[in-house]
Amino acid sequence: MVRTEPALATRPALLNPAFDDLGVRLGPDGGTLRVWSASADAMQLLIFDDVDLDWATETIALSPVGGGVFEATTPLLRPGARYAIRVGGPHGAGHTFNPQSLLVDPYSRGLVSGSFGDWRSVVVDGSFDWGTSTKPRVPLDRTVIYEGHVKGLTKRHPFIPPALHGTYAGLAHPAMIEHLLSLGITSVELLPVHAFATEPRLLQLGLTNYWGYNTLNFFTPHAPYATAANRAEGPEAVLREFKGMVKLLHEAGLEVILDVVYNHTAEEGLGGPRTSLRGIDNRSYYRQTAEGAYIDETGCGNAVNTSTDAAARLVLDSVRYWADEVQIDGFRFDLAVTLGRDERHSFAPDHPLLTALREEAAVSGTKLIAEPWDVGMGGWQTGNFGDGWLEWNDRYRDRVRNFWLSDIDYARRADTAPVGIGGFATRLAGSSNTFSEERGPLASVNFVTAHDGFTLRDLVSYDVKHNLGNGEQNRDGADTNRSFNHGAEGPTDDQRVLATRRTAMRNLMGTLLLSAGVPMITAGDEMGRTQRGNNNAYCHDSALTWLSWDMAPWQRDLFAHTQRLLQLRRDNPALRPQRFARLGEQIPSASVMEWFDEHGQTMSSDRWNDPAHRTLQYLATSTPELEAPNRVLLVIHGTEHPSDIVLPDLEDAVFVELWSSADETPSDVRATFAPGDVVPLAGASMRLFRVD
Repeated sequence: MVRTEPALATRPALLNPAFDDLGVRLGPDGGTLRVWSASADAMQLLIFDDVDLDWATETIALSPVGGGVFEATTPLLRPGARYAIRVGGPHGAGHTFNPQSLLVDPYSRGLVSGSFGDWRSVVVDGSFDWGTSTKPRVPLDRTVIYEGHVKGLTKRHPFIPPALHGTYAGLAHPAMIEHLLSLGITSVELLPVHAFATEPRLLQLGLTNYWGYNTLNFFTPHAPYATAANRAEGPEAVLREFKGMVKLLHEAGLEVILDVVYNHTAEEGLGGPRTSLRGIDNRSYYRQTAEGAYIDETGCGNAVNTSTDAAARLVLDSVRYWADEVQIDGFRFDLAVTLGRDERHSFAPDHPLLTALREEAAVSGTKLIAEPWDVGMGGWQTGNFGDGWLEWNDRYRDRVRNFWLSDIDYARRADTAPVGIGGFATRLAGSSNTFSEERGPLASVNFVTAHDGFTLRDLVSYDVKHNLGNGEQNRDGADTNRSFNHGAEGPTDDQRVLATRRTAMRNLMGTLLLSAGVPMITAGDEMGRTQRGNNNAYCHDSALTWLSWDMAPWQRDLFAHTQRLLQLRRDNPALRPQRFARLGEQIPSASVMEWFDEHGQTMSSDRWNDPAHRTLQYLATSTPELEAPNRVLLVIHGTEHPSDIVLPDLEDAVFVELWSSADETPSDVRATFAPGDVVPLAGASMRLFRVD
């Protein structure tokens, strides 16, 4: 990818040429290692035996070359070479130098380990034949994200060879690609695949860090997700398998998005491991008070200090590497608010790193997705990341869960829902109260579930979390889930409860896939996966978290509903507007929205927030720009009592039914109706019509 760098006079400090080419660069004289530290007074490069990682065969001093960079060139830095660095520096508040510690190069492309916490960097050539493979570059309005775990997706897949179970290669196997394509998603978002480690606390409990939010290195793929043969061959083969996965997914038309954790590292809080950044320049890389105490904005002990140019550049260079050399299509930034905090530790939407990432994305077409919160002061920033960013929309999640679950639970006990349908309609139409007109509805990544929290099935099956297996006496995980068990906690033989749960899942999935914005499905929700009520299963690498491909008939029906909904989303551009409509104006690629009550009359102002009126007819009319004109009518009935509606009086219209959440299996019958017809609605259900 060719970039046009800003003129020197306007170049932000994080793009200072002093930070160029950090890590190892191979050349005719071997390799050159460049390492940055603002406070170090000495550095050494240690080369290790290819087999015995405790045998340092050579020690070479790095020389300061200006700008805080130390450098050395040696023919010993060849592909496959194992190496580490030692760094000496001053003592004092915030400094944790120890010239005896063997440290990982922050820019190393490969890692190996001889024992727990003992890592060596590895020189990787990285060459790969991409052939004719190119990035799919799926337009945002057609993007459907599928969030999954590399291992969990394929560990139990019956049609993938056992040697490929739980691996990068397994994810790219034709059986898995067929599932993804048949479902209708466009973009696979992988939980962290940067090299990561399990915290000692979990190991003492006999558990493991399954999700991977504990990064060791920002440039190295997690080796345990590679096949045994490639792990044995070494980091070059691991990287080659990873790139092979990306290549095959791209050839199938599927994007690859990475969930990236740049906000903290596996070095944890003070007293944690010293594996890399802490030993190179703790004061510069982690947020601290003047006395050297960490400022913890992540809940993990050590927030990366992107207000320093070197730390910000490390993140930017990592994103560049994965986007360019590994051909990744997008990034979901975990706790992204931490990355946008300035030297006063306040969030700044125009932070140099966020700006640089946005400018990089504009050049490369990379998707940038922010998790727009952290646990620090002012940490909730949904809607504030600015142009060029997509954001996880937690307000969408909460409102949709409330409408279909918490409100109905409340209504069973109080005989009336707590709120009307107005707030739900705002989320359905693209969250214009959260995202600016300039950004439009596609700035919102809509989701009902994610990796953390209940699965879709558990959301309708449990009132409370069941996390005793996590070893924290059920204290971990969210207490407020906005879930509803529909009359029984967990597994039940009550057919009425089970039927109501199935309808609730269809309502939630239908809302997600028929809303304006970019939808994200959590892997397994299309098949009704359960974690038995555990809403924080980060520490379970087991059948609890792996996808089960053994589906009961009702699960196959749910999969078929999800397929149908995704097909309808593709077929009807009115459901996926790119811009917000404006009253009285023709806005290209917007959807003009009209709202009717159950009588087919325009919604009156008092009905929007009246808990007694939770039935809505939502007419969306596309404004043609690139596709044919399209109109759809979505009917939402938010109470458990059956009701009738009168279809709105639209001149010369024919209403063709496309989908109903009341059906156990998607119907192939295309019933037609005329304006003014009375249509029955099952309790707590949805119906979608195309308007011809």
